[in-house]
Amino acid sequence: MKYKEPRVIAEIGCNHMGDIEIAKEFIKMASIFCQVDVVKFQKRNNKELLTKEQYNEPHPNPWNSYGKTYGEHREFLEFTSIQHQELKEYCEQFGLVYSSSVWDLTSAKEIAALKPELIKIPSACNNNYKMLEWLCNNYEGEIHVSLGMTSHDEEEKIVRTFEKNGRAKDLVLYACTSGYPVPVEDVCLLEISRLVQTYGQRVKEIGFSGHHNGIALDIAALTLGATTIERHFTLNRTWKGTDHAASLEPDGLRRLARDLKNTYKALTYKKEEVLNIEKIQREKLKYRER
Repeated sequence: MKYKEPRVIAEIGCNHMGDIEIAKEFIKMASIFCQVDVVKFQKRNNKELLTKEQYNEPHPNPWNSYGKTYGEHREFLEFTSIQHQELKEYCEQFGLVYSSSVWDLTSAKEIAALKPELIKIPSACNNNYKMLEWLCNNYEGEIHVSLGMTSHDEEEKIVRTFEKNGRAKDLVLYACTSGYPVPVEDVCLLEISRLVQTYGQRVKEIGFSGHHNGIALDIAALTLGATTIERHFTLNRTWKGTDHAASLEPDGLRRLARDLKNTYKALTYKKEEVLNIEKIQREKLKYRER
């Protein structure tokens, strides 16, 4: 297998708790301390995305709610397009790539207007073919699609949609299990191998979006062929919100980025049978018959 240098995405999502200054702290930490490549937020038009009943019902976990209803909760966490532009410019000051997940067609249009390098489609929305078609025809960057809670037939339909529109070369598919957090037995790393074998020649890349605890499994994901690794990121796992428990804190994300890049450098064969670093040891230590 020919390995490609991994790209590490810190998904801030809504962990900023609706505060743009906290969002900027995330960006600064992701760049200076964690040294990742990309940070990703989320964009929703909640009136478009949710039914009236969903919008007006209570949050299923009241402790994590920022409003009396689920709709109010989601609106509290939402940034405007102008704020997303501000975050994109702030990312660029720190040498980071800005991105966002989009959950509906209106949000896709708003984020595409900012011309980011990549846009993400979450697992929950990868069957919104109206949105996928619009992005294929109106947005020039990479389109990343998570495949959590998605059947094999649905995967194939997604890929064919991009092929039909001449955009498969810009498609990145993510192996993913949709859970927060996911127990290790449900991470199913060999799905990466299956996606590489099935779609590796048809799409740009295969990625891995993990919601598990720890960082060891992400290293394994790289060795199985995932070239983009995405993890949720928080400044404090005890903060209010549903995603913090499945997120890495700064030290964990920093170690993940370091270990992925070091693993990539190590995934080689010896350039010669005995490396230069070994020759001194060979001369000193190798057994000689007497």
